[in-house]
Amino acid sequence: MQYRTLGNSGAVVSSYALGTMTFGAEATEEQSRAILDAYFEAGGNFIDTADVYSSGVSEEIIGRWLADRAEVRDRAVIATKGRFPMGQAPNDVGTSRRHLVRALDDSLRRLGVEQIDLYQLHAWDPVTPLEETLRFLHDAVSSGKIAYYGFSNFLGWQLTKAVHLAKAHGWSAPVTLQPQYSLLVREIESEIVPASLDAGIGLLPWSPLGGGWLSGKYTRDQPPTGATRLGENPKRGMEAWEARNSDPRTWDIIAEVQATAGRHGVSPSQVALAWLADRPAVTSVILGARSTEQLADNLAAADLVLTEAETARLSEVSEPRVGVYPYGPMAQEQRSRKLEGGR
Repeated sequence: MQYRTLGNSGAVVSSYALGTMTFGAEATEEQSRAILDAYFEAGGNFIDTADVYSSGVSEEIIGRWLADRAEVRDRAVIATKGRFPMGQAPNDVGTSRRHLVRALDDSLRRLGVEQIDLYQLHAWDPVTPLEETLRFLHDAVSSGKIAYYGFSNFLGWQLTKAVHLAKAHGWSAPVTLQPQYSLLVREIESEIVPASLDAGIGLLPWSPLGGGWLSGKYTRDQPPTGATRLGENPKRGMEAWEARNSDPRTWDIIAEVQATAGRHGVSPSQVALAWLADRPAVTSVILGARSTEQLADNLAAADLVLTEAETARLSEVSEPRVGVYPYGPMAQEQRSRKLEGGR
């Protein structure tokens, strides 16, 4: 396992994080505890959860596991999130101080900890003034309830605005951003990755296998069935079967991933994860394993080193589609500048 600093902070986390969205839903408590044990035995130390995962049950399972694992409790770096509804009342959602005060305290209680290492806003809130949210997060850092904070699913301008507002007011600054990112979904490279690099923000990609597509488990024109996420719900989320299956780019990417995996004698998942873990600004890739077997296979990506040629081929076949403007070649040329005789 490799380790990196958590964005621009001094905290150190493993290059692969354990996502726990399935805990209490797709994975029972017994299965969840086995996955946690296997992850830490492999050298991982970074757990990502959220209050809305199984309506708080994911945090509770992690909390009970931490209480029973004194030998790893101090090693664990715990990240959770708040923003989405945890009740039916108007103030049970959002990033207002009113909601986040309760959301943070509830997460601390469910996790059974005095401090959360990384507290993340699960998404942008267009209703609450950003100053109100950032001041709450600064106060939470100052009071010791959280060590660091970050965002999830923010756009580039939203991230940049938050970074500069915090700096202007002398408040604690964000350290991470959690976006969807994979060989299949690279659109964040136009604005979000540059904004993150500019601010020293570390990326924590979610859905690194594109909802299972990059694992090689699906076959062209054959709808998935059985105990897989798309087999159980073909219309699930952003990786729905019909849209991906009908796009030739999907299968071109999968073919290149499988060819690379064959040369190394590894699984397609490991190739896709190794490519992503080596992208600019990426701090830790969030794994969403549903079993200890899946987890072991995914974590083996830490030992895979792709050649420059392999990385280039994967990047070329997965190049995100952009229009003529503002991200096309001509528009990029307008924003570039080379010094006479310079490099």
